Amino acid sequence: MTKKQRAGEIIALLEQEYPLADCTLDYDEAWKLLVSVRLAAQCTDARVNIVVKDLYGKYPSPSALAAASVEEIEEIVRPCGLGHSKARDIHKCMNELVDKYDGRVPDDFDALLGLPGVGRKSANLIMGDVFGKPAIVTDTHCIRLVNRMGLVDGIREPKKVEMALWKIIPGEKGSDFCHRLVHHGREVCTARKAYCEKCILRDVCRKNL
Repeated sequence: MTKKQRAGEIIALLEQEYPLADCTLDYDEAWKLLVSVRLAAQCTDARVNIVVKDLYGKYPSPSALAAASVEEIEEIVRPCGLGHSKARDIHKCMNELVDKYDGRVPDDFDALLGLPGVGRKSANLIMGDVFGKPAIVTDTHCIRLVNRMGLVDGIREPKKVEMALWKIIPGEKGSDFCHRLVHHGREVCTARKAYCEKCILRDVCRKNL
């Protein structure tokens, strides 16, 4: 079985198991997803979803966040860890959104990468979830699972994993596939242990072959 064939079977099985492929960060505007994904670094999505309620309650727009001080933002986002660096990046990012894009999140991948604190994972998440464009989000769940499954071979660097997956995952399937990997990685194929006996992918996963 080629990697592309295995990927096709895994995608189909995950679609059956997790029909609702959604982002686990709460947002109702594109700029909020930009903020939340920065806060989610080394922090759980559940905690981020709690913290941003206070953040958006006090600063309800990109211009409001841009006008705030880094210290004011840090005071709210500190529970997410790395408070100062995250607050600094969010402040710079919102200022650039306001100055360059009139407060609107650009729908261009390279433009997103040019925003402070935005890496490939964040840019792909925005492209896929907000704009419905082909995207592959290589977070920790994705990297761990695609290595276990045999879709990539011992690759841990996020960009290299992303590039490898682009060759075998249909672009229109990439975003939902990565969301489903998050659900599967939390519920079945966890970092601590792979519960292969109850895994829907056990017959196609390289770990069991």
